[in-house]
Amino acid sequence: LCCCEYVDRRGQRSHLAACCCDCQELDEGCDRWLACKSLPPGALESIADTIADRLRVPWFSGAVKINVSLVPPLVLLPVLLHVAALHFLLGLLVLTSLPVVVLWYYYLTHRRKERTLFFLSLGLFSLGYMYYVFLQEVVPRGHVQHSQVVALTCGLILMLAALSRAKKDPGYLPIPTGNEKPSHQGLPHSSVRGSFSGLHGAANSRAVNGEAKGYSRMAADEPEGLKKDWCTKCHLVRPARAGHCRLCGRCVRRLDHHCVWINSCVGEQNHQAFILALSFFMLTSVYGITLTLHTVCRGRTPFVALFYCPGAYSDYSSALSFTCVWYCAIVTAGMGYILLIQLLNISYNVTEREARLALRDNTGRRLLGGLVIDTGQYNRGFLCNWGHFLSLGSSPPQRSAEDIV
Repeated sequence: LCCCEYVDRRGQRSHLAACCCDCQELDEGCDRWLACKSLPPGALESIADTIADRLRVPWFSGAVKINVSLVPPLVLLPVLLHVAALHFLLGLLVLTSLPVVVLWYYYLTHRRKERTLFFLSLGLFSLGYMYYVFLQEVVPRGHVQHSQVVALTCGLILMLAALSRAKKDPGYLPIPTGNEKPSHQGLPHSSVRGSFSGLHGAANSRAVNGEAKGYSRMAADEPEGLKKDWCTKCHLVRPARAGHCRLCGRCVRRLDHHCVWINSCVGEQNHQAFILALSFFMLTSVYGITLTLHTVCRGRTPFVALFYCPGAYSDYSSALSFTCVWYCAIVTAGMGYILLIQLLNISYNVTEREARLALRDNTGRRLLGGLVIDTGQYNRGFLCNWGHFLSLGSSPPQRSAEDIV
């Protein structure tokens, strides 16, 4: 392949010069629109798939496909923030509509059980663009010291390092190869049969909180006191607290949830790094917001300046900085809520998945105004719970204490 050629989704060799023509799905759709006929089922999805497949850029070994979900944040975020800096009312409109659009897109992809790079792209590009605005618009005013810039930069680097660690293996259980027998054959026959007959009401094919429920909890009097699940998707016996993610299609040890912001599951191996990334983000973001408000709205405390800053729209540079501060404040508030829920769940030794399943089955206790759901199954006290969390991933998986009931 030359740099402008590629193999399309049908396995045919194509060229970038032919990307804007020879689209049979689009031609048929236009013919039906002109004839006032309805489109056949799946026509729009087929057109969208064709466009996404042809969105490529030249590369040495052939044209490389671009993920469509990466494009909107890179294009829309700077445009919307610059528009919001033009006037106070425009800023109010943009900053109000952005969270609504993001939540709508999350609901759309979550309902379709699709993985997307949109949220990861939005998060990383937001960090980079906010840092760029800080260096270009805030630092030149002369009110920010070099040591403060270094501290902010170090916080950003540490957060990205923790995020990189959180993107690694969350604790996937190995998938049996085709020539391996199912790993449940050494277990009692009654327990295996129960895994398909729906014991405890769990043999349901629906999915809750990223988990396909086509499995059953095995009998509590199983030999050696082990309490495990049989996953009909991965065809393996998984240890206690493990779960199947319907987006990743894998079983994960001590599955907490599938995080769209890192486009990966949060499990036994990366939960600590996930908490660390959230913590570094909160500290860095609050520090950057404070420095910017001290520069743009001098003489006022950060909290007061966030709601009352008369000179914010006196010039475009101040308006853009103030708009970015509000954007950061909205994102920080959302991430702060996620971090709070995570810290509370760790304090009670409950995962997000277990909390949602307990709510569904009405088996947990709502505490602290409903912020945390205590299942009581693994709660051993505040210090023991945090000790267990800090030791996650430090011992071999087969010796995990959570496998023993």
